[in-house]
Amino acid sequence: MKRVLINDIPNFIEKEIKIEGWLYRIRKLKSITFLIIRDRSGLVQCVIENNKIDLNSLKLESVVSIIGIAKDSNNSLNPFEILVEKFQIISEAQELPIEINKKELDLNLDTILNNRAISIRHEKVNSIFKIQNIMVQSFREFLINRGFTEIFTPKIVAEGAEGGTEVFKLEYFEKTAYLAQSPQFYKQMMVGAGFERVFEVAHVYRAEQHNTSRHLNEYISMDLEMGFIDDEFEIMNLEEELIKFILKTVEEKGRKYLEILNVNLPKIGDSIPRIELNEAIEILKNVYAKKDLNGDLDPEGEKLICKYAQEKYGCDFIFLTNYPRSKRPMYTMPFEENGTRSFDLLFKGVEITTGGQRINDYNMLIKSIKSKGLNPKNYESYTDIFKYGMPKHGGLAIGLERITSQLLNLENVREASLIPRDRTRIIP
Repeated sequence: MKRVLINDIPNFIEKEIKIEGWLYRIRKLKSITFLIIRDRSGLVQCVIENNKIDLNSLKLESVVSIIGIAKDSNNSLNPFEILVEKFQIISEAQELPIEINKKELDLNLDTILNNRAISIRHEKVNSIFKIQNIMVQSFREFLINRGFTEIFTPKIVAEGAEGGTEVFKLEYFEKTAYLAQSPQFYKQMMVGAGFERVFEVAHVYRAEQHNTSRHLNEYISMDLEMGFIDDEFEIMNLEEELIKFILKTVEEKGRKYLEILNVNLPKIGDSIPRIELNEAIEILKNVYAKKDLNGDLDPEGEKLICKYAQEKYGCDFIFLTNYPRSKRPMYTMPFEENGTRSFDLLFKGVEITTGGQRINDYNMLIKSIKSKGLNPKNYESYTDIFKYGMPKHGGLAIGLERITSQLLNLENVREASLIPRDRTRIIP
């Protein structure tokens, strides 16, 4: 008999069906026992007569197979239940290292992460990644519908895309290589190769010493790059449409998980506010008496400027533009004397996106590389395509764990990472 998922049971009322899943809860009465079974689609109540099946040795989280009749019912889980005819234990569970069959997972984060595969069985933890999956799917859908091509770029590279020291070094046969900080070079190369519009969803690696609630050393970056743009504002317009589409899709397809997590989605309104970085620094100085900023915002500054955006514009997002050249990588298009055609997108006090227009002129790019104290010869495999016709282009990168964490009001970005890697954690 073919297995039926729990959320499909309404299609089989008064019919014999087979379900398989994990034993979530047991409640034994004098003559009958109620079993709650969980599969990937939900929970269902099953009713067994005690004189038919021996249930004395049953253990929670064992994997079981049940054949029975689907019936209309009025219970706390569903308007249906299963009257059990046959019961089989497929895999008996040992004693669980953590208790997961409660409404709240009342454990510290290290314990949860040390038992990650078990903790994900909890409906709240599971719901985080169901929503995250919807976000990635909607990212892909939005871009594919706008003529973008998905690409898959190397994660073992000869040089870091950011030109800094925050890279993981590894032995690569007789050479030294690095784990990729970003697919940036490859995105630009593929724009120049003729794809014009490309995107990637993949892991990136940052050897930062940070060990905070907002940093990971391996995370998932949702990147895009597009050619034939006018300026960085075209990229910002695209991201605003993208964010609205992602939120709309999560609202439509993830309502069940949002309810489990008790989360209300943010409202953007007509548009996301945009201010220059220098203006943001002045606002922080005049409105919040924060005077210790120079060319960038610290975490407190990010929180305060988002508070300002919420109070003034009613929006949880804000674009900051025109970062100084000293704070941006070598490929960033300069603007005026010391600025750049770049931006960050902040969401509820945390930067989730960096983007902007890129340099598309070969000679300007070589000059910029030198200005960062780098040797252009080390980047020839990247810069050569700029000799042969490169359109005006730009792009952005969204940190998946960060946007998930902010969207769902999680306290630590590690909660939004399936198997996190940070300063101290390399298992499981």
